[in-house]
Amino acid sequence: MDWLLPLTGILGGVLFLFLIGVPVAFSFLAVNIIGVYIFWGGLSGLDQLILSIYRSVANFSLIPIPLFILMGEIMFLSGVAPRMMETLDRWLGRVPGRLGLLAVGGGAVFATLSGSAMSGCAMLGSTLVPEMERRGYKKPMSLGPILGAGGLAVMIPPSALGVLLASLGRFSVGGLLIAIIVPGLIMALCYGLYIVGRCWLQPQLAPVYSAPPIPLWEKLTLTVRYVLPLGLIIFLVIGLMIIGFATPTESAALGVMGCFLLAFVYKRKVDLTLTKKSTANALKITVMMFMILTGSTAFSQVLAFTGATRGLIELALGLDLPALMVIVLMMGILLVMGAFMEPLTIMMITLPIFMPVVQSLGFDPIWFGVLMLLNMEMATTTPPFGLVLFVMKGVAPPDTRMSDIYRAAIPFLLCDTVVLGLLLIFPQLSLWLPQLVRG
Repeated sequence: MDWLLPLTGILGGVLFLFLIGVPVAFSFLAVNIIGVYIFWGGLSGLDQLILSIYRSVANFSLIPIPLFILMGEIMFLSGVAPRMMETLDRWLGRVPGRLGLLAVGGGAVFATLSGSAMSGCAMLGSTLVPEMERRGYKKPMSLGPILGAGGLAVMIPPSALGVLLASLGRFSVGGLLIAIIVPGLIMALCYGLYIVGRCWLQPQLAPVYSAPPIPLWEKLTLTVRYVLPLGLIIFLVIGLMIIGFATPTESAALGVMGCFLLAFVYKRKVDLTLTKKSTANALKITVMMFMILTGSTAFSQVLAFTGATRGLIELALGLDLPALMVIVLMMGILLVMGAFMEPLTIMMITLPIFMPVVQSLGFDPIWFGVLMLLNMEMATTTPPFGLVLFVMKGVAPPDTRMSDIYRAAIPFLLCDTVVLGLLLIFPQLSLWLPQLVRG
């Protein structure tokens, strides 16, 4: 195992830099510089590293990432998303856990307008948690549905993390974005069933309250004004990809145009402040993602050059385990890493190692991409260091403890685990829609 020593040194170096607080992108850049200098022939290796960094971002398939992020910023800052939530609330009656269902439904709709789990949680948390607690909802039912629903932004297109995962794994971006639609809807259904079931068994968690009667014509008017126009955005982003009229990049560009149009219609003026702030926020996030992407690409090349990638493939193929059990083992590793690291870091470390093994075992890379993306969604809400957990702490009432947030997140992580198991057993749940589009 000549490859084991270089692999240990490379991974150990990255993890050490993480532990001492070096940012993710700079950690990988430092290890890459040392690695290429040692293994690629000194200064000539550094020249190759620069070319590798350029090629990793000079990629047309990455253009949807900043556009998807910009869409979410526009909808959030323009106030369109909160109006949509208020309209959906008018339609719900005396259903157990009414506001919890509103969080899931609103999260599913908002997920089609934003590729960010953190922005989804921030919007839903700041809008719904104070109202839930005012209505007597207990912490498990005021925090949990929003933690679950915020993560739907990862599993319902557009998904910036999905585009990045497909680019890192070098498989179809459009195929992955279409493949996650059905799993994302199954997750929303599981959340809804859990909320209704638990509130029916434990009504004290979500007391029923009487809402003032609202005429049907008023509900229909609000729906036409604030919900149906969002269907235009959904069609531009998802519908055009499904019917094969537009590529993911073209759909993202049309989605941004539609979001600006909606913001203009609702605000009745061209808001330069909105444009400037949303563009600046999207630019900051995009630069961070692209810096991480450049480090990941060079990292995988260094691993391959040292023989570590081939050695790991041979090790996996030599295990006396069924091929599906190897995938299950990978999922377990990702779940453990998700409790301590953020999704981009996990993807950077594991994809260069996992994807060659997956392809060698003969599995569809899109199916594995769906599994991994779901796992990354779980990582954002996995105690103790899930990013969405800390976003929730920031928008929750002051008396909310982190232990409250952890306990509220666990049932929804279990729902995600059920969906992950279904996708492992029935791969066609994620593959039939891309196959239908292709065929």
